[in-house]
Amino acid sequence: MFIHLWFLQSDRFIPNRSSMDFDMAHYLLTEGRRKEKENSSMRSPSKEAYRKCLAETLLNNQTRILAFKSKPSASIQGMIFNEVCSSHLPKSSAKPHRCIPQSAERTLDAPDLIDDYYLNLLDWGSDNVLSIALGNKVYLWDGLDGSTSELLSVEEETGPVTSVSWAPDGRHIAVGLNNSEVQLWDSAAMRLLRTLHGGHRSRVGALAWNNHILTTGGMDGLIVNNDVRVRSSVVETYRGHQEEVCGLKWSSSGRHLASGGNDNLIHIWDRSSSGGPNKWLHRFENHTAAVKALAWCPFQSNLLASGGGGGDQCIKFWNTQTGACLNSVDTGSQVCALLWNKKERELLSSHGFMQNQLTLWKYPSMVKVAELTGHTSRVLFMAQSPDGCTVASAAGDETLKFWNVFGTPEPSKPVSKVSANVGPFTSVSRIR
Repeated sequence: MFIHLWFLQSDRFIPNRSSMDFDMAHYLLTEGRRKEKENSSMRSPSKEAYRKCLAETLLNNQTRILAFKSKPSASIQGMIFNEVCSSHLPKSSAKPHRCIPQSAERTLDAPDLIDDYYLNLLDWGSDNVLSIALGNKVYLWDGLDGSTSELLSVEEETGPVTSVSWAPDGRHIAVGLNNSEVQLWDSAAMRLLRTLHGGHRSRVGALAWNNHILTTGGMDGLIVNNDVRVRSSVVETYRGHQEEVCGLKWSSSGRHLASGGNDNLIHIWDRSSSGGPNKWLHRFENHTAAVKALAWCPFQSNLLASGGGGGDQCIKFWNTQTGACLNSVDTGSQVCALLWNKKERELLSSHGFMQNQLTLWKYPSMVKVAELTGHTSRVLFMAQSPDGCTVASAAGDETLKFWNVFGTPEPSKPVSKVSANVGPFTSVSRIR
C-alpha cells in the first residue's frame, strides 16, 4: 500500500509524464534554443523585454524540459502571468511636476495707480485684454501682442476712476467713477456708449457682471443691479451693508451674489429669491476687518473663499448652501485679493505688509505651495488671464507684474461665431 501511494505522487527526482508537454519540450531542445542563442546579442533592451513578455504569454513561462510536479491551477497561472508581465510593460506616465517660476515673467510701470484697498482697478477680459485704471485714465494692454492704448480720460471733477470690469463678451467695459457715475465703453470702437446715473450717492468702487446685469457697489453701502439693455437701468437695489461695498462676485450659475464691505460683513444674495431687496440669503460676521477679497470656487459651486483686511488677515471658506464656515486660515498679513486655479485645487492670495507677496495654497489642506515676492508695497489687485494660467498683479509700488503661476496654456480651440456673439451687447443699438 505504501509503495502504491509513493508511485502515484511521484518523487521529486522522478519526472511526472502526465504534467509534461512533449511538443514544447521538443521546441525548446531544437529551434527555440538555437534561435535564442543566435539573436540574443542583437536584441535591444526594449525588444528583450517584449520577447520575455511574449514568451511568458505563449509558453506559460516554461523553460524546463522535464516536469517533476503537476501544473498549478489556471487561476494561479493567470495571476502569476499578470504580475510578471505587467512588470515588463511600459507604465503610464506620471503627472509631470509643475515648475512655478519665483520671479515675474514681465513687469510694467503703472504710474498714478491709486493705493486704496477699497477700489478695484484691474480686470482681464475674455478677449485677452487687460484693463487698468491709473488716476483719471484707463489703459488697455493686449495680451496677444503686448501693445498698450489709452481707452479714456475723465475730468478732475469726475474722477478718479474707482473700478473697472469687463463684460462677458470681452469687448465692452464698465468704469466706475468717484462722482457716483458708471460709464459703459466699447473698447473696439474706443467710444462711450452710455452713462448710468442715480444708482449711488458716492463713489462706485466695486463692479460685477451677470450676463446683461451690471451690479455696482458704492461707498453709500448700496448694491444696485442695472439692466444695461433698457433706458431706466436700475432694476433692483440691495440694502445690507452699513459702510462701503468693496467686493462683489457673482457665482458661475448667476444665481448668487457675494458682497463684502468695510463693515466686516459678507452677504449672500439670491437673485431668484422673492424675499425682497433687503433680504439676504446669508450674512457672515466672522471677519474682524473689511472684506474685499471674494472668490467662488470653480469646482464646487457652493464654496466661497473670502479674505479679511489688516485687522483680520484670515482666509475663510463658506458653504453658501448651509451658511457654515468650513475653515479659517490666519495668513499673517492683509488679504487683498483671491483667485482660484481653474485646473487644480489651488487658491492664490495677494497680501500686504510685511512681505507684499502672492501665496499659492493647496486646497483643502491649505499647505503653502509657493510664495512669490517682488512687489515692494501691498499687492492690492489681481486678475487672471482667460486661459487661466497667467496672473497679473498691481501694487502700491506702481508696478504691474505678470506671473506664470497656474501652469502653461492648452492649445486654443476655434470659437464658433454663434458663441462669440452672445452677450449683453450683442446689439449695440439697444444701448440707450
